[in-house]
Amino acid sequence: MPRLLCLAPLLVAALPTASRAFGGRGGNRALGAGHVSYHRLSSRLLDASFSPSSASDAGVASPPLGRPICAYKTITIQPSGIREGELPRQAVSVEDLTPHLQSFLAASGMQNGAVHVISRHTTTAITINERESRLAQDVEDFFLQICPPDERSSSAQRREGVRYLHNDINQRPDGEEEAQRCRDNGWDIDNPQELQRWRNQEPINAHSHLISMMVGSSECIPVVDGEMVIGQWQSVLLVDLDGPRERTVGVQLMGYE
Repeated sequence: MPRLLCLAPLLVAALPTASRAFGGRGGNRALGAGHVSYHRLSSRLLDASFSPSSASDAGVASPPLGRPICAYKTITIQPSGIREGELPRQAVSVEDLTPHLQSFLAASGMQNGAVHVISRHTTTAITINERESRLAQDVEDFFLQICPPDERSSSAQRREGVRYLHNDINQRPDGEEEAQRCRDNGWDIDNPQELQRWRNQEPINAHSHLISMMVGSSECIPVVDGEMVIGQWQSVLLVDLDGPRERTVGVQLMGYE
């Protein structure tokens, strides 16, 4: 326990470094898939965050910790079972991130700390649960029952009479702020032809956004002695709610070698 508690000062002190690893606001666009960014923290952080006396007072003998480490990587996830040339059909799928995280962790040499995982999409989610094929089908059935697809959707489970405001594509962008967001993302929507092209590629996927909000977009997993602290049947999962399509997740390691 002292080894985990002593991370608190490190994490607080490392926030500026972590921010630079992401390149500041919107910096995830600058880090391509597979890019790894390492940041060594000052050794004085180690001195300030680990006190042998505090460990002995608690009656626990903790070995000295190694050098602090902060590393970031963008991981690309290819959906399992996708056919070449297959277009997204708003399918719900579950992909296991655990092997990717374990590989990154092993390569970093980090022994104690935490793995932070975040989705980089608005229609995917991150969760910890069992990776089992029949459960994955239950996940799809359950979510699409409580938040069914729009009747205009391409999903095979679209429901008649269900409509979401987000899916009124011909009324978007709704206001100057949203219009500017489109421009910032490379769409010249002031050109009528470009505006129509943007609308044509927009999926009818409001339900995917809503489910993503319910599940959550990130997880933080403790690391002790070089291993993620998860249960025997637990896996770190990416839930794609608008696939199948290639996806990316951001992973940051913070802790000690």
